[in-house]
Amino acid sequence: MRLVCLAVVIISPLSAYASAIDVNLGTAGSFGVLAGSTVTNIGATVINGNVGVAPGAAITGFPPGIVVPPSTEYAADAVALGAKNDLTTGYNFAAGESCSDNLTGTDLGGLTLTPGVYCFSSQAQLTGTLTLNDEGDPDSVFVFQIGDTLTTASGSSVAFINGSQGDVFWQVGSSAILGTGTAFEGNILAADSISLNTGATIACGSALAETGAVTMDTNLISIGCGTTGIPGPVPSPEPSSAPLLLLIGGPGLLWLRKSKPARE
Repeated sequence: MRLVCLAVVIISPLSAYASAIDVNLGTAGSFGVLAGSTVTNIGATVINGNVGVAPGAAITGFPPGIVVPPSTEYAADAVALGAKNDLTTGYNFAAGESCSDNLTGTDLGGLTLTPGVYCFSSQAQLTGTLTLNDEGDPDSVFVFQIGDTLTTASGSSVAFINGSQGDVFWQVGSSAILGTGTAFEGNILAADSISLNTGATIACGSALAETGAVTMDTNLISIGCGTTGIPGPVPSPEPSSAPLLLLIGGPGLLWLRKSKPARE
């Protein structure tokens, strides 16, 4: 009697996460806004992170915009030029990652995605809410490769679930436009320009444009997670009680002595 041995090989499907590699932005990672030609702002924009431009030299609209200290502005200097070089390196790295899922023609709104590399051969659109499920891993990575433009509709959002906030990179082949009131997450690495319409926000990320402008209108951009960046009112100091005691000392003690009940 012959025995036939069957070897059973169990192959687990590769998750998208296996091919997503974190993008090192180098010194560009300290910038909330970085542009190639100009940085322009209107309104009470708040940036938690450096603001820079190179080889252009124009940064306008600060104030009324605020760059929250210790972050500051760099225009056409060695720091800005170095950050731009690091941005180019990061952009090329993100563009070269292996695509896990081709979402060309699919609106990102309404999707729930796990960590991985997602690609669009042309433009990408977000209408509504994109949910990123980082599966509880604080080291999770999401990379979006977009061949042309990235556009979000007014009031759209990117939201995390499952308790952590991984790294998100949007490699955009031309320009990105965030619609009015968009609540966005992640680092936008655009080959050309980035525009944020009124009230749009970027959390845990940045607006980094290689050759064109970054244009803002009453926005909030925070390179750190969970940072509001909106300066609150400075509280008035509590009045010291010492001057009050000095003021009432003599008469007050006399009054206390008079009002003290006599002992039995």
